[in-house]
Amino acid sequence: MLTRRPNILQDKTSKLMGRIVKMIAYLRTKHNVEVFWINQLSRSGTSIGANIAESKNAQSRADFVSKLNIALKEADGTKYWIDIIHQSGGLTDVECSSITRDVNEVIYLLTSIIKTTKANGL
Repeated sequence: MLTRRPNILQDKTSKLMGRIVKMIAYLRTKHNVEVFWINQLSRSGTSIGANIAESKNAQSRADFVSKLNIALKEADGTKYWIDIIHQSGGLTDVECSSITRDVNEVIYLLTSIIKTTKANGL
């Protein structure tokens, strides 16, 4: 019987995606948050997981790194939109720091994997 190795990036990303989806539903009930900002957060936030999922079927190391770089850019964008929503009063300091901490963990993991993969040769 094969045992599945834990995939920390996938686990953390999956939890983050769940939090982002719940946060978007919560933000849609608030009247002081611009719909455009929520939509941008939705696009960038869900794109992180989609690109990580696509990286599993990469055709080469270069393709793998490319997908993870896109996920990294989307994670940075997600942090940006969370900050904009926070500054507008849509998220409390505690809510913002909590979700930002989760995004930062994913960014750290993505950065580490990209650097390691590049160091091992494309």
